[in-house]
Amino acid sequence: MLRSWILAAVVCGSALAETAPSIDEALSRMYNFDFPASQEILSRYIAIHPRDALPYAFRASGYLFYELDRLGILESQFFIDDNQIAEKKKKLEPDPANREKFLKALNDVDSRVTAELKADPNDRAALFAICVAQGVATDYMALVEKRQISSLTLAKRSNGYAQRLLKLDPNFYDAYLTAGLSEYMIGSLPFFVRWFVHFDNVNGNKEKAVQNLQTVARDGHYFRPFSKILLGIIALREKHPQEAQKLLADLSREYPENPLFRKELNKLNSKLGVNAN
Repeated sequence: MLRSWILAAVVCGSALAETAPSIDEALSRMYNFDFPASQEILSRYIAIHPRDALPYAFRASGYLFYELDRLGILESQFFIDDNQIAEKKKKLEPDPANREKFLKALNDVDSRVTAELKADPNDRAALFAICVAQGVATDYMALVEKRQISSLTLAKRSNGYAQRLLKLDPNFYDAYLTAGLSEYMIGSLPFFVRWFVHFDNVNGNKEKAVQNLQTVARDGHYFRPFSKILLGIIALREKHPQEAQKLLADLSREYPENPLFRKELNKLNSKLGVNAN
């Protein structure tokens, strides 16, 4: 009888472990553009780990991606045309309910990270969570609210946390995404703006930016797919469509439910005269 109880406990424990929510699962749904499912998984994860800052950072990421998709900002043409990025006129206004949830998620990150870094200034998990949160706050301000210059302050802050993290642990590969994005962004700024902008350990070297993002694409965990998205955008901006095509094909295979990856790949295949698989 005792053996039966032990066996039942093991089986039940295994079943619970298999159904336990994970951040990886939530991000997989987000990269497939299933934003409601991603948020539902994060809610279940947070219920089990209420003190963790990172799920709140990715919750904010989900709200950001939802809004960028709704506003049509994720189309590749937007990112390769600097005039569209800088255009102040908004085709659609930001969703106020989504913005409120986005800001609450950022505040939830802030409150937890403040406590964690007070206890341990070198807490790697806390540094990564605030790096992610400041990064998505930068994107919301720059791309949704159209306040590009003001967003540089947040971008500088996000890069600062990434550089602190990499100094503590050079093998924390996901942090290279922020470092690489900062490098490319500074390298793309007009000279008269770059003159007044200084980011720690960033020189505006686009080759270094690509190398950092390739590191994430190869060795990263949470940001491996996102690094491929950024590398694809950079490849299009730098007139390397074949590289972008390969990256989009990989993303389309890995996230078949994402309609944007397929749409962008078909557009690129058409321009290159290649039949889509």
